[in-house]
Formats: sequence, C-alpha cells, structure tokens
Amino acid sequence: MMKSLFSSVVLVSVLFMNSFSEVQGGKWKGEGTTQNLESIVIGRCYDYIRIVNPAVGEKNCSAIWEAFKNAFINKDPCNILPDDYELFINLSFHTIPPNKSLFWENNQLLVNSFAGRGRRYMSLADTLFGFVADYLTWCGQANSTGLDYESCPTMEECENNAVESFWRKASATYAQHSSGVIHVLLNGSVVGGAYPEPGFFADYEIPNLQKDKVSRIVIWVVDDIEGPDIESCGTHTVKILENRLKTLGYDVTCTDNYKSVMFLLCLDYPDDSKCALSSSVFSVDGSLLSDGPFTDMGTI
Repeated sequence: MMKSLFSSVVLVSVLFMNSFSEVQGGKWKGEGTTQNLESIVIGRCYDYIRIVNPAVGEKNCSAIWEAFKNAFINKDPCNILPDDYELFINLSFHTIPPNKSLFWENNQLLVNSFAGRGRRYMSLADTLFGFVADYLTWCGQANSTGLDYESCPTMEECENNAVESFWRKASATYAQHSSGVIHVLLNGSVVGGAYPEPGFFADYEIPNLQKDKVSRIVIWVVDDIEGPDIESCGTHTVKILENRLKTLGYDVTCTDNYKSVMFLLCLDYPDDSKCALSSSVFSVDGSLLSDGPFTDMGTI
C-alpha cells in the first residue's frame, strides 16, 4: 500500500515538474531572445551615432537600452503594446531627411542593399530606432526580470508580442516623420500580393503619413531576377494600393522594374538574360536605332 502511494506521489510530482517546465521555458513556437541582446543593442547604437550616421548627434546608448528593455521586461510576453516603446522612441528619435523615405513589403534584404545604410535612401532599418533592433528577437517573462532565451511567442500565438508591437510603433513613427517624395519598393514576384493586406505598410504606415508633408508617392514594382512576373503597376494588389493612395489625395506614380534596383539585383545574376547589358545601336549621327533588355526599366 505504501509503495503504491509513493509511486502515485512520484508520478504526480513528475507531471507537475514537466508542466512547470513547459510553462517556464520552451513553451512558445518562436525563437528565443537573441543571445547578447544588450551588447548588440548598445553596440549598434554607438555604431550608428559614431560611424553610420553621426549627423544625428549624441545619444545616450545605455539609456536607450534601458528604455528598450523596460518596454517588455517583467511583463506578460503576450501583452506588450506599441506605446510601451514610447520612451525608447523618444530617446532614439532623429530627423528623417525629406525625399529619403523608403517603404517596402516582401523584399527586406533588397531594401537594405538599395538604401545603402542611408546613403541613397533611409528605410526604417536605417534610422537609429530601427537599426538597433533589425533582425533581432526578444521577449521577457511575466514576474521575472530576465529575458527568455528559450522561446518567444509568434504572431500566430499572440498579436501583442514584444517584437510585433515594437515594429508597429517604429513603423508608425517612421511614417509620421517622412516627408517630400515617398518611395515604396514592392516585390512583383511574391505569391499573395505585392501589397499585402493586412501588412505593415497598409496598416501602420499609410495611416500615419502626414498628407501636408508629402509631395508625391513613387511606387516601384520589381520582379525577382529568377522569379515570375506576377504583379505590375496597375494590376491586382498594386492597383488596389494606387487607388487607395489616390483616394487619400496623394500624387502617385508607379514604375515596373526600376532600372537602378534591377542593376543592383543583377550583381548576383550577371548571366541571366534579364541582366544583359543594353545592346543599343546608334546611327552615324548618334540617334538611337534599337535597344537591349533594359530599355523599359525606368530611369535612374
């Protein structure tokens, strides 16, 4: 009888410990917090203000880290709101130059390369508040001052997770302070639509654009070099976007396979037929008689 009772107690204890372990660690489907998160955020902050864009002036990188961490630490990882990052945004904010804003969907790596760390354009990831968090994962734990390195909730598990809420706040702030000519780079080869709804551009950036500060919106729809041509200007979801922006009163232009972006893509696919150099033929007086593949790719 005692042996049976002892076995039952052990079994209950094991089940309890397994359940407790699942709750405390490894319970989410997403990757855990990026290792050395504090060092990365502070290091990126100094990299930005010293090397990438010293024009922003002095920033307190330690205070920026503390504000970032306090937005989600010691809280339910599924109950982090965009406004929890308000102090972080205030401490890291700087002016976004007119005519430099570059919005995007479904082509993050291309945008990072094309923007050139703010030399050509300043995407969200080229601002200080976007730069310090780009490609990182993070979350805390309720009733704990520690970070969860085992797992973090995905968007499917809970909408108000630390990373999702951060980018909502950052996206809204970026849009609010963008001005002049606004540029939008979309992927014409992606399945599901070049302009996804819901999406960050549709839900958090367009609603926060300040119409009185925007002179024009330029859309570029660029196909992957080896991808299909699914969407173009004036078709499918791109047409929906164009109509939405025009209804809001914006001056909108759209170009397919913008030449400058295509040149950049072709660095990785030099032998593809889409990347053949122009085989232009000129007459004796210099007038253009015929062109090669790049003639319909817009202007630089």
